[in-house]
Amino acid sequence: MHLLVAHPSPDVYGSDLQLVETVCGLRQAGQQVMVVVPEHGPLIPLLEAAGASVEVMAFPVLRKAYLSPAGLVRLAAALMVFWVRAARLWRRVRPGRMLVNTVTIPWWILVARAARVPVVCHVHEAEDDQPKPVRLALAAPLLLANRVVANSRASRDVLVRTLPVLGRRTNVVYNGVPGPESVTAARTRIPNAPLRLVLVGRLSPRKGTDVALEALAEVRRGGIDARLRVCGSVFAGYEWFEQELRDRADSADLAGSVDFLGYVEEPESELEQADVVLVPSRVEPFGNVAVEALLAERPLVASRVQGLAEIVRDGETGLLVTPGDAGDLAAAIRRLAADPTLAAELAAAGRKDAEERFGAQRYRDEIAAEVLG
Repeated sequence: MHLLVAHPSPDVYGSDLQLVETVCGLRQAGQQVMVVVPEHGPLIPLLEAAGASVEVMAFPVLRKAYLSPAGLVRLAAALMVFWVRAARLWRRVRPGRMLVNTVTIPWWILVARAARVPVVCHVHEAEDDQPKPVRLALAAPLLLANRVVANSRASRDVLVRTLPVLGRRTNVVYNGVPGPESVTAARTRIPNAPLRLVLVGRLSPRKGTDVALEALAEVRRGGIDARLRVCGSVFAGYEWFEQELRDRADSADLAGSVDFLGYVEEPESELEQADVVLVPSRVEPFGNVAVEALLAERPLVASRVQGLAEIVRDGETGLLVTPGDAGDLAAAIRRLAADPTLAAELAAAGRKDAEERFGAQRYRDEIAAEVLG
């Protein structure tokens, strides 16, 4: 069977890399897979290496830029072109099944239904902070999907609260994250040596990078020489946020203690060097970076929010803190810095738990069963 997958981005962040694992699972299940993306980017060679063919075809993706009268006009014009292109692609590929890998490209669900082909939507979003009309607009097209897969209970709960009828067709499959080939033992920190903090993620308010900077400032005011390495590029449209972060990092209390590394192709090396990994997101449907930190056996502090609260067992495999609360985050960092034994115990337990619950092969088997079932 030829299976067509629509994905909104050629980038290589969490949901993008998860698609590579999805393709691996589908290929292991004997499927021919074609992925269609709207533009060229670094994800394409990874998908091809996983065994998929890739088609680049421009199509609209729901963004905030469309939420205005002028934006809606642009969206309508883009969709007129899309229907023609999608019809041509469909006639050429003739897929027997379709996977739509986000709620932000619902038109692909309509294409599949018009062709009377089974369609599954994989939901990576948990837009609990959006007004109900927006949540309804995002969730309503899922009524046309034969099946919905959510990447966490948090994502599923948002859908079901918005449209209760979706509960009957929505199952949870936790992301699967490949771990490092071998785990490097954490360094023994020399007294008074700088405390290495690492944050991996897009530069956007949702990821809480600003919270991490304020927590760093508070930790340093308490007498700990802490340094923060930020791995990630800015999300399009949030260039203003990156400038705010850089301005804050240049302030007297933080000057020289923050490194902005941009996008890091292999963040494993940064995690390996970390004394503490931070995931201070305000919104996080799942949180692959948190799992990567656990698999690297590094102490983790994450926000008590959505999918992160499902990944981290507070006080057992990591520490959870109040989202948006720099003081709470700083207190958790100080606690781990002051108690290396606790930090090591959390990291060891975290690795074992992550291997059991978020393994890549477990994910590949489960996602293939959901898409093909």
